[in-house]
Amino acid sequence: MSILEELKWRGLIADCTDVAELEKKIAAPISLYCGFDPTADSLHVGNLVPLLALRRFQSLGHHPIAVAGGATGSIGDPSGKTAERQLLTKEILDHNIASVKTQLAKLLDFETKENPARLVDNASWTKDISFLDFLRDIGKHFSVNQMVAKESVRARMEDREVGISYTEFSYMLLQAFDFLVLCRDHDCELQIGGSDQWGNITAGIDLTRKKLGRSVYGLTLPLITNADGTKFGKTESGAIWLDPKKTSVYKFYQFWINTDDRDVLRYLKFFTLHRTSAEVETLAQKHQQRPEAREAHRALAAEMTMLIHGEDALHRAQIASAVLFGEGGDVLNSTVNFFDDIDGEVPTKEIEKSKLDGAGLPLVELLIQVGLCSSKGQARKDIEGGGVNVNNLRETDWHRLVTTGDLIHHHILLRKGKKNYVSVTAK
Repeated sequence: MSILEELKWRGLIADCTDVAELEKKIAAPISLYCGFDPTADSLHVGNLVPLLALRRFQSLGHHPIAVAGGATGSIGDPSGKTAERQLLTKEILDHNIASVKTQLAKLLDFETKENPARLVDNASWTKDISFLDFLRDIGKHFSVNQMVAKESVRARMEDREVGISYTEFSYMLLQAFDFLVLCRDHDCELQIGGSDQWGNITAGIDLTRKKLGRSVYGLTLPLITNADGTKFGKTESGAIWLDPKKTSVYKFYQFWINTDDRDVLRYLKFFTLHRTSAEVETLAQKHQQRPEAREAHRALAAEMTMLIHGEDALHRAQIASAVLFGEGGDVLNSTVNFFDDIDGEVPTKEIEKSKLDGAGLPLVELLIQVGLCSSKGQARKDIEGGGVNVNNLRETDWHRLVTTGDLIHHHILLRKGKKNYVSVTAK
């Protein structure tokens, strides 16, 4: 199937200018771009849909361009926002772009000789243009009436408390200028983005036609929302970042594992690169027959974690998940990475290593010290009832002593019940 047919099958087309003409155009390789404003020093999972679409185009021989918004990012895009963005300095924007570049290399191929991806910064073609020159050469081609009619602008203008500043009102002109420059200098003929970018994209199409006399195209992808109506990629603890320093690999893996049953098949289509329609259909049948097995969820989590963090990180995340959810994970044979991976995911406590020397420390006392039990009587009752695990092994002897022999890389994993964990570090 063609790239447009594949995107349609995956449910990834929201709007498209002149589908028939675009189909003809992409019969041969073309250059296309997607922009992102570097408002943070990491991409998040919400950025994946358009960037993976670039990857899908590249895999079919097209030439992808990722545009970092060193200029637009300093202004702020009003699309989908109910308030003004905080303005960022050039130093912060440069740092964010440099940080994101390494993540883009996991999504796009910058090394291939045939059609390498390119990363450009729109600050490079705006920094030397004066305000008057921009108004004369670009601004004169825009009707304020048309700009006000754009959804991203209209929604903010209707909010009398917040409104929209002239700064963010001008964002559309800058993004349209990007398309003009990329068409002129890089023969770029297609812009893709989220559906909230439709107004900005069509503005660029009009500007390019007026200034260069060329026909270019736009394609938007749907903004992803969860089945319960919440914003995709947001959790109670915040955004799910691609940088493992901001979102641990374990938490990243668990984000996909915890996908709502109503969403998992959609997300397999949206985000996976290599799943064929037949494979997705097979997973759909298994999901309908035995949703509790969560096979579709595991396939989704595995592919996304492999893509962003690599095979070794995926393996560690799977081990951590198996251990913490009682799925047969073996703490005794796990590497030190297991405890590194769950750092911050479960409560941690420190004890003096000397307390474990010799005969050791009674388990009932350790359970009280780390806060899993309130008294010796409660600890004894929990142990005898089979509700306490030491390093993922059930313990039923309340006389049990915990010694240095129980340490795994200076750690002990205690669990009470199914989900109450404490990682104990002996120092």
